[in-house]
Amino acid sequence: MIKNKISDTNQQNKQQNQSKKRFGLEHWHLVTLFLVLFDLAASVGAYLFALWLRFDCRFNDIPEMYLMAWLYFAPIHAIISIVVYWRMHLYQSIWRFASFVELERITLSSVILCVAHGVLISVIFRPMPITYYVVGAAVQFMLVLGIRFGYRFILLERSRRDRAIQKAVANRVMLIGAGAAGQLILRDLHNTKEVNETVCCIIDDNRNKWGRFIDGVPIVGGREDILLNVEKYNIEKIYLAMPSATPQQVRDILNICQETTCELKNLPAVYTMMDESITAKSLKEVDVEDLLGRDPVRVNMADIYRFITGKVILVTGGGGSIGSELCRQIAQHHPKKLIVFDIYENNAHAIGLELKDKYPELDLEVLIGSVRDSRRLNQVFERFKPDVVYHAAAHKHVPLMEESPCESIKNNAIGTYKTAFAAMMNGCKRFVLISTDKAVNPTNIMGASKRLCEMIIQSFDRKIRESKAHELFMMHIHRANTEDSMLNSIRVVAKPKTDFVAVRFGNVLGSNGSVIPRFKEQIAKGGPVTVTHPDIIRYFMTIPEAVSLVLQAGAFADGGEIFVLDMGSPVKIDTLARNLIRLSGLKPDVDIKITYTGLRPGEKLFEEKLMSEEGLKTTPNHLIHIGCPIPFDTDEFLEQLQQLMNAAYDGREDDIRELVTKVVTTYHPAGEHGSEDKGTAYEQQMTAAMM
Repeated sequence: MIKNKISDTNQQNKQQNQSKKRFGLEHWHLVTLFLVLFDLAASVGAYLFALWLRFDCRFNDIPEMYLMAWLYFAPIHAIISIVVYWRMHLYQSIWRFASFVELERITLSSVILCVAHGVLISVIFRPMPITYYVVGAAVQFMLVLGIRFGYRFILLERSRRDRAIQKAVANRVMLIGAGAAGQLILRDLHNTKEVNETVCCIIDDNRNKWGRFIDGVPIVGGREDILLNVEKYNIEKIYLAMPSATPQQVRDILNICQETTCELKNLPAVYTMMDESITAKSLKEVDVEDLLGRDPVRVNMADIYRFITGKVILVTGGGGSIGSELCRQIAQHHPKKLIVFDIYENNAHAIGLELKDKYPELDLEVLIGSVRDSRRLNQVFERFKPDVVYHAAAHKHVPLMEESPCESIKNNAIGTYKTAFAAMMNGCKRFVLISTDKAVNPTNIMGASKRLCEMIIQSFDRKIRESKAHELFMMHIHRANTEDSMLNSIRVVAKPKTDFVAVRFGNVLGSNGSVIPRFKEQIAKGGPVTVTHPDIIRYFMTIPEAVSLVLQAGAFADGGEIFVLDMGSPVKIDTLARNLIRLSGLKPDVDIKITYTGLRPGEKLFEEKLMSEEGLKTTPNHLIHIGCPIPFDTDEFLEQLQQLMNAAYDGREDDIRELVTKVVTTYHPAGEHGSEDKGTAYEQQMTAAMM
C-alpha cells in the first residue's frame, strides 16, 4: 500500500516536471517573442518611412492611393516577413555568437522579402514609386540586422569593459608565437572568463608581423626583444606557442626566458597537426627535457616491428620505470604474447591494467616473482618459452646498495645469471640486458654489480659460440632439495643458440629515483633544493627515447655486444636544479636556496659511457654504438662468481667489496687512492668542454 502511494507520488511529480518543461518559458523564448514583435513593427514601419521620405517628409502630401495600398498590404507583408525569418532560423540563433552565417541569412531573407513585396503589392493593389521599394527594403534590412548584431555588440563592449577592469588585476602574459597555434590560444584566453590572464604582447621572429596586431594585441618583436618587453609590460607569465619549432629553437628561447622571473608554459609538439584542439589548457609546464635542446631520438620502427611481431616477449622488472615503458612500446608492435615479470605487485598490477585498457587484443600475462628464484624462473620459461627477454630487473639506488652490498650482488649479478641460464636452457632466441653507464669504471657496488651483469652475458655468449654451453653451471643455494629446480631441466636445449647482448645508457629523466621529481618536491615546499656537489655531471635521456633505442639495439644484436646509447652532451646537476627553480618563476639562491650535501657513498662526479679500453663500432642508427668487449678469462670469472654468490648469501659484507674488486678490475671504491685525482682531472676536462 505504502509502495503504491510512493509510486503514485513519483508519477505525479514526473508529470508536473514534464508539464513545466512543456509549458515553461526559457529566456530564449522571451528573446524570440521580443524579436517577433520588433520584426512586425519593422516590416510595417520600414515601408511607411519609405513612403514618407519619398514625398519630402510630409505625411499630408502622400497620395491616398499609395497610403491605402500600403495600409492594406502591411499586415500581409508582416506575416510573410515572420514566416521567412522563421524559415531562415533567425529566431533560433544564439545572437551573442552571431557570425557571417547569420549575416548571410538576414541578407537572403531581405532579398526574398523585397522581391515578394514588390511583386505582390504591385499585382494585388497598385505599383508604387521606385524609392518606396528600395528605401523600404533597405530600412527593413538595417532594422532587422541592427537589433540582432547590436545585441552582440553590446555584449562585446560589456566583455571589453569587464576585461579592462580585469586587466588591472589579471596575470600579464607574453605570448611567443604569432602563428595559428598562438592565435587559437590568444582567442581562447580572451573568450574564457574563468582564466584570470591577459595577453599584453606577442613575440615572433617573423619580421613581417612586427608592429601589427592580433585581436588587439601588438606583435612587438623577435626573441631578442623578450627581456625588453617583459620589463616594459610587467609580464608575469610567458606562454610558448610554437609546436612545430625544433628542440634547439625551443631551448634557445627558453634559455632567454629563464633570465626573467616569469612562469613559463609550453605547447607540446604533439599539437603540431591538431590545431583545432588547441586551447590554453593545452599548455603545459616547461620541463627540464625541453631545455636539453636535443632532437628527439628517431628509431627505425620497421626493424623493431619485424623483430617483435609474432614473438613471445618477457620483460623482467616490467613494473619499473624502464620495464613498464618497454612493455608499452612492445605492446604497440603486436607480439604474440607479452609477459610482465616483477616482484613488486603494485607496479606489475598497474602496468597490467594500463596495457589491458589500451590494448584489449594483447595476449598479456602479469606474473609475480623474483629473478633470484631459480625454480620460479624455470616455471615461467618452461611454460611460456619466451623468444626474447628484456632483463630490466635490478637494484639501482647507489647509496642504498652501498649500505646493502650483498643484496646488490644477489639481485643484480646472480639474478642476471639465473635469468640468463633459464633463457638459454629454454630456447630463448635473444637476451637483452639493461645496463648503465655506472658500470664503466665503477666507484660503487651498484655500478660494479652491473659490470658483473655485462660480464655474465659476455660469458654466456662466448661459451655458446665455443659450443661449451655445458660448462655453464646452474647457480643455486637450495642444495638439499633439487626437486623442481632447474637442475632437472639442464639439458632441455642440447645446443643453445641464445644471443646475449647488453644495452648501456645513463640517467633517465622521470624514472623511479630520478633527481627531477625530488627537486620539484623541494621547490614546491619552498626549498632548499639539495645538490650533492656543484660540479657533478650526468648524461640524461627521456624514458621513451631510451626504451626505443633499447628495442632497436635488440634488433641489431648478433651476440656478445655491449650497445652504448648516445646520450648527447652531459649536464650539470646544479644547472638542472637552477633551471627547474627558474621554470617555476623563482630565483635560485633568492627565493629558493640551493644547498650542497656532498657526494653520497659510492657516488662520483661524472659517469662515462665507455671504458678507456673499449672502442666504438657504428650501427645503422648513429645514436647506437657497439663497444668492443674487454677480454677476460671466462672460466676464472665463473669460479669467482660462485664465490661472490656464496659470500653474498652468507651475508659477508666485509668480504664482498674485496671479492668484487678482484673480479671487476676496473672497480675502485670511492675514496681509494687515485680515484679522486682521476675524478678531478675528468671534472676539469668536462668543465672546459662545456664552457
